[in-house]
Amino acid sequence: MIVGQHRAVAQFSAAWRSGALHHAWLLAGAKGVGKATFAREAATRVLADAAGPAVKAPDLATPEDHRIARLVEAGSHPDLRWLERQPKEKGEGLARNVTVSQVRSLGDLFELTPALSPWRAVVIDSIDDLEKSAANALLKMLEEPPANCLFLLVSHAPGRLLPTIRSRCRRLDFQALSDDAMTSILARRLPELKDSQRQRIVEVAGGSAGRAIALAELDLVALEEAAMRILREGDPTNGRRSDLALELGKRGAAERYAAFLEILPSIIAREAREMAGSRRLRAVDAYARTRELTDIAPRLSLDPASTVFQLGGILASVADPVP
Repeated sequence: MIVGQHRAVAQFSAAWRSGALHHAWLLAGAKGVGKATFAREAATRVLADAAGPAVKAPDLATPEDHRIARLVEAGSHPDLRWLERQPKEKGEGLARNVTVSQVRSLGDLFELTPALSPWRAVVIDSIDDLEKSAANALLKMLEEPPANCLFLLVSHAPGRLLPTIRSRCRRLDFQALSDDAMTSILARRLPELKDSQRQRIVEVAGGSAGRAIALAELDLVALEEAAMRILREGDPTNGRRSDLALELGKRGAAERYAAFLEILPSIIAREAREMAGSRRLRAVDAYARTRELTDIAPRLSLDPASTVFQLGGILASVADPVP
């Protein structure tokens, strides 16, 4: 179910009904606002309508008992490919990038006649994760697209993509979700949450359902509050950043650490909007430094505890100096 993105749904639906669907769509917006859900439902609807029986619903929903919907849900539709980072061959977590071999594997899809209808669909979640050679391989496909092929490219930072890729896509913007939409999603996904917990999570999630779910499942609210305390009050004894580093550097904290790196820049950005004068300038500088460090730390496999301690120092630099 796509919640809170009525404009995107309407634009794509109208294009599909017109019979002049663009071959590549760039789904642009913050993480966790429904882009991947949209991609799955849009691909399912196109493949379902093309294979029949056509769906009569005006939006992108496809009945669960439709034969195409069942194949997509089972991950066995022969005319659909979903590219994303794969688990590492050794160790925990996911690979750093979507590889060129994954993109080139789409050639198998395009060389064969579609199995169930004239249409084929490719979802890349996310295109931001493509290694350079993979992006170049994809560009060649976008330049000379196969007939009746739909590319749905999820992007959390479209400004970082190759201009040549952006120019070959129709952009579809996804907005931050409203509080009502967020509450509805949390109630459905995590019904065990108390109303007070749900409200607090919605307040700090910044319109991202994905972030809200992570906040709840990984107990990130406590980490966010610790980061904001350093940001607002400083850390003259280094004790607060040390506690945070200890918490996220311990064994078994890899998932919380990765999520913390993802949410920290947005925490600073949100707080900066409420600041003024020299403090706001320090926050802007901290945001840039944090973005850089949180981006390279996973790529270089930097030590989590040391990275968090360094990030704590950046946060502390925003607070007013102690007299």
